[in-house]
Amino acid sequence: MKFKALLLLSAVVVVPSFVQAQTVQGLYIGGAAGYNHAVRRGTEARGANAYYFDGIRTGRDATVRLEEGYVGLLNVGYGFGNGIRMELEGNFRQNGVGKIGGFSGRGLSGAGVTPAFGNTQGEQRQYGGMVNGYYDLDLARFGVLGYALTPYVGAGVGYLVTDYDKVRATRGVPGGNTVQIDGTSGRFAYQGIAGISAPIEAVPGLSMLAEYRYMGSLKPDIDGRVTNPSGGVVSTGKFRFSEQNNHSALIGLRYAFNAAPPPVAPVPVAVPQREAARTYLVFFDWDRSDLTDRARQIIAEAAQATTRMQVTRIEVAGHTDKSGTPRYNQGLSVRRAQNVAAELVRLGVPRESITTQGYGESRPLVQTADGVREPQNRRVEIILR
Repeated sequence: MKFKALLLLSAVVVVPSFVQAQTVQGLYIGGAAGYNHAVRRGTEARGANAYYFDGIRTGRDATVRLEEGYVGLLNVGYGFGNGIRMELEGNFRQNGVGKIGGFSGRGLSGAGVTPAFGNTQGEQRQYGGMVNGYYDLDLARFGVLGYALTPYVGAGVGYLVTDYDKVRATRGVPGGNTVQIDGTSGRFAYQGIAGISAPIEAVPGLSMLAEYRYMGSLKPDIDGRVTNPSGGVVSTGKFRFSEQNNHSALIGLRYAFNAAPPPVAPVPVAVPQREAARTYLVFFDWDRSDLTDRARQIIAEAAQATTRMQVTRIEVAGHTDKSGTPRYNQGLSVRRAQNVAAELVRLGVPRESITTQGYGESRPLVQTADGVREPQNRRVEIILR
């Protein structure tokens, strides 16, 4: 319930100031931090000199109870523009050791007597590297949750190092021995991820994230020993811990480097009646902004017309069909308009007399459903005024 409440609170806080969700395309970086709950660890003793630990068994007799802790991570990734992302991640977790107990081996207790341990101290730290894959659920394309939030799911594999730093606990009886665990062990790790992202309007490419992560690893072996009250070593060996299970709730930021600026809503204006001879249409191939030979001919005709009539302003307006996302189409329409304007300038038209504007998919010649590749909508209009 704590995880669900944290994720819900983060969503309520960030939604009001965000704009329409976007698909990540290209390089991005990110980071997050938050709360980490480490499931208690069961242990068993291992090693040639571990005779002292006879009778200790995983999850039944010996346990290490961990306090609530924190987690932080940094990542760099690449989005393919279709909802799929790949990512490299570095992470760090820390939890204090709250209690060690349940040992029933020789030297720690009498026959059939389970000792109690007190004065527990020390930290468990974990750090590792992961390779993650994600899928962003583009619900806006299907008319669901058209604004603000983009849910995503992911999974990863990698390597996790578990470090027990000066962990110790003393049996709570006069003359009781002390269990000490101090060392590191690296193991294969895996994780599952679920989250939501919301773009921040003021900074194109920047998004806030709220995530839940489950991380586990194979059983680590950590150096351990038992000492008597005078400091003498009673036994040494390895503690094999149960699988490392962590539940984390995080808040973070992600920045995509090549995000297009947010589209500017066109100001409604009265469109004057235009003469057919003063409007030229340049068409484009699907998802392309380069000029075909036919397109260059039409642009040349428009450039020649400026020398035969009195022209005070030349408007170059880019458009797209509805086969892509609105944000991607906005950028594509701008690139088409800029390429046509550059060709007019090359043909001798003064640059100061040309204005360019991209309208994305908002002004189609032919009305279609979302996702339809309509050739007549992939155009640039050259308007001589």
